[in-house]
Amino acid sequence: MARSIAFEDLATVVYVWVDDWYQAHAAGWRQGQAGAQPRFSDSEVITLLLLMDFLPFPGETQFLGFVRANYRALFPHLLSQSQFNRRVRRLWPWVEALRRHWAEALGATRASLYLLDTKPLPVVGYKRDKGRSDFAATADYGVCASRNLKYFGYKLVLLCTPAGVPAAYELVPASTDERVAGEQVLDWVWQARILGDKGFIGADWQQGYRETRGLDILTPARANQRTTRSAGFQQWLHRLRERIEGAFHEVQNTGRHLEHLPCRTVRGLLTHVAAKMTSHALKLLLRRQVGIDIRTFTVAP
Repeated sequence: MARSIAFEDLATVVYVWVDDWYQAHAAGWRQGQAGAQPRFSDSEVITLLLLMDFLPFPGETQFLGFVRANYRALFPHLLSQSQFNRRVRRLWPWVEALRRHWAEALGATRASLYLLDTKPLPVVGYKRDKGRSDFAATADYGVCASRNLKYFGYKLVLLCTPAGVPAAYELVPASTDERVAGEQVLDWVWQARILGDKGFIGADWQQGYRETRGLDILTPARANQRTTRSAGFQQWLHRLRERIEGAFHEVQNTGRHLEHLPCRTVRGLLTHVAAKMTSHALKLLLRRQVGIDIRTFTVAP
């Protein structure tokens, strides 16, 4: 049975896990860099970045203020918000590497069934001038038909297990076709079933992945589409589609909402999306390996 845990104990557990991984895989990256080693370690930075998604604060300033006021003994050399933000952006590659490490520990690279979907990720107001935005060169205008949403930004393409473990993800311009978007993550897997929505329908496209990577891409049939699938198969597919929505809801709508991340640069956005995926993998790992259940706050609709 899963149990709850105090923040102080949680911070200690997460720091130990992060630092053990960091010392084994990333500690050498600072060798040869000028200057003294920072008093506030990279492991401490990553620990706080991941813990940020477990408490209901909208941004780094409020979260770091909470830690400074209540848990300074755990982090005696805590950085200012601007220093913390700069360190976080520099550590983005290692945060992503840690996510992959935990995803592998959770079996995400060996699953036989994956869920594939995309979600809108607005970054600049639809009518605001984009010329001076750091996103102008890579983001685009797009439409999310299911939400009747027009936005400027990216699509988050996510491939996860039925348990919600993020196996692979990518950001693509918002105008990208669903199948082209899916290609950014499908090259991570072999010999598996992929369950997606109607945006991934395409007989030739699906056949290509079946022949080259052994992927059986399953989608619900359109209302006007002929299909030879049985009623039982369609019901099974519908139940799995509901599981997709549940898994994606937990990734996107618990903790800091992906659509509301206060990022002003592409690097910052990539860092915080990686942190979001890594913290979600961490939550699942804590639940599975040590029975700690993180009661992550849910974003109000």
